[in-house]
Amino acid sequence: MELMVLLNALVTRLLFVLHSLIGVWRVTAVKKEPKYWLLALLNLLLCLETGLTLKFKQGRGYKWFSPAIFLYLICTVPSLWLLEIHHGTQYCGNEPGAVQVNVSNQDFNQSRDSSHGSEGMDHHIIQTAKVFVNQLSTICETVWTLALHQTFLLLLVVGRWLLPIGVEITRDQLSQLLLMFVGTAADILEFASETLDIEDVRKNYALINAILAVWTWSMLQFPLDLAVQHIGCKPSGSARRIPSLLLCRYSAELWNIGVSLFIQDGPFFIVRSILMGHFRIFNQMLVFFTAKNILVVTLQLYRLAVIMLDFHATILQKSRKGEVCCCPCEPYEARTHATSHQDNEMKEFVAFPPKEESQAPSEDH
Repeated sequence: MELMVLLNALVTRLLFVLHSLIGVWRVTAVKKEPKYWLLALLNLLLCLETGLTLKFKQGRGYKWFSPAIFLYLICTVPSLWLLEIHHGTQYCGNEPGAVQVNVSNQDFNQSRDSSHGSEGMDHHIIQTAKVFVNQLSTICETVWTLALHQTFLLLLVVGRWLLPIGVEITRDQLSQLLLMFVGTAADILEFASETLDIEDVRKNYALINAILAVWTWSMLQFPLDLAVQHIGCKPSGSARRIPSLLLCRYSAELWNIGVSLFIQDGPFFIVRSILMGHFRIFNQMLVFFTAKNILVVTLQLYRLAVIMLDFHATILQKSRKGEVCCCPCEPYEARTHATSHQDNEMKEFVAFPPKEESQAPSEDH
């Protein structure tokens, strides 16, 4: 096993575990009940996945799916749910979003003075760390929750980048996937923060749960890599049917359209429409992002229509010419076998041209 592959696999999963434990710590501190530390046991699933991946896959990833990302979601999402639900009864004393950190020089001076006469520099570092941790506990709870949301989405992108890739995905495909994940993470963060910060939403417990359910549903696209990979075709007769050929040729594009319509922009548009239509909640940002979701859904439907028309035209063109409809992602041997037969027939036709009736030479010759 390569050293860098092993190091990336372990470091990335360690970051996942640490972030998950920070979320559990915040839940325990907010709820003031030690029983919530049981949420930390979910990290055992991630540890088990790490051992199995190192043993059977030599630390590398799987095709189309990332178990480490999926288990990271399982370990972190429950903590964020509890923080957001408890967030309804927590309000900052200062302005919204203000960080209440008052780390004064007097605290550090006192810790430094006490360290001079006791245990030296080591004691000074420990005292400084204690002061810093105590001051972190005074940060407004809404800021803590938002920071966990932000670091959660950032770690999903960075972790997917650091995780060793499998043999089925290339570096070019990984770079495309990461760029898509950055835009997706920004949209998801905006949806959660913009809708849950509305005061009328905070008063409705069922509405908070519905928004968090849609947010959780949108997070399920991160463990999947279908957005940049074709599923491939088999050279069998059933694979040459119209639906199979369409899925084979446009699998990545169809997956992106499906994610936008059914996992991200579609559900986001429905939630925002319900907020404005049924609950009569209006603000400038809500109207803007609703219009943005409508535009994205419309463009995705337009893209789907273009794909269907292009595929239909390709099938008609090949059927008129009598050619075999081969998928571009089909194995090379299957495609060359279909075309080599036509090439052999063409060579035989050129080698043995049809006989023509001999014409009598003219008198001028």
